[in-house]
Amino acid sequence: MKYYSSEDRVITETKNTYVVDLSIVVPIYNEAESLTALVKAIANSVKDTSLNYEIIGVDDGSSDGSTQILRDIARERNDLKAVILRRNYGQTPAMAAGFECAEGKIIITLDGDLQNDPADIPILLAKLEEGYDLVSGWRKKRQDAALTRLLPSKIANWLIAKVTGVKIHDYGCSLKAYRAELVADMNLYGELHRFLPALAFIEGARITEIPVRHHPRRFGQSKYGLGRTIRVVMDLFTIFFMKKFLTRPMHVFGLWGMISFALGIATGLYLTVIKFVFQQDIGSRPLLILAVLLVLTGIQLFCFGLVCELLMRTYHESQRRPIYRIRDIVGGKGN
Repeated sequence: MKYYSSEDRVITETKNTYVVDLSIVVPIYNEAESLTALVKAIANSVKDTSLNYEIIGVDDGSSDGSTQILRDIARERNDLKAVILRRNYGQTPAMAAGFECAEGKIIITLDGDLQNDPADIPILLAKLEEGYDLVSGWRKKRQDAALTRLLPSKIANWLIAKVTGVKIHDYGCSLKAYRAELVADMNLYGELHRFLPALAFIEGARITEIPVRHHPRRFGQSKYGLGRTIRVVMDLFTIFFMKKFLTRPMHVFGLWGMISFALGIATGLYLTVIKFVFQQDIGSRPLLILAVLLVLTGIQLFCFGLVCELLMRTYHESQRRPIYRIRDIVGGKGN
């Protein structure tokens, strides 16, 4: 197999078709000043890898002219695919759109503001070749505001690591390398792009991280602030539930339902003894209301667990998603 110039779309002579080895996905939102330099830097970083590559720029409803600039660059360069979304959906949907359009066996993601250094892409690829399914960048010397960016990020990273059990330092770093089959198994929504290592862990992926460079923002302003914290926390609860109970929701709802029901019945029996043995009035006691609520809550939680079990079965069966992942099968070819 012979590869042509990496500045152009590399073609394979065997079938006269373009086979992609590497897809670089870049979500873009109002990064007009960075785009030209960004595309050139990405192309320069991978030109010596002998890989068939494509750059996928996903414009997430930009309003500063980024859309037209991306279109123009895509017309000039054969290695850039411009994906234009109808409106601003957010980084997670933009990344999901990039994953959907990616054809490579390996997928690299990075931000479009030039704070991630495209020159680190070969380092991630080399680490991935050691047998990992996901390599996450770690902005060890992060160049951001200490109070509004660094402190919330450190707290979030510590909390996410504790809840998910995936011990990496920098969940928020967009510079990551994935095997395409891993990405294909993950559905993204909300703010789940920062939880991709945790989602990958649920799928049984081998994960590691390496320090990468991080540069101060050269153009524009950051699109993220403290307002994202609440959304991140809500998604963290989602990830925790998926990690623990994705295939067995009855184990959590049913358990708490049984506990609540048992406490309600026990309280009711206690009040019954008070009423009929000791001849005391229980109609005005708050404990009676509590007993009724506990019984009803227990029934509701148990029924909710059953509904969740049915939903999970429908989810897995409708998408033909197995509840297990096979890494490899060795031998067994028969006689």
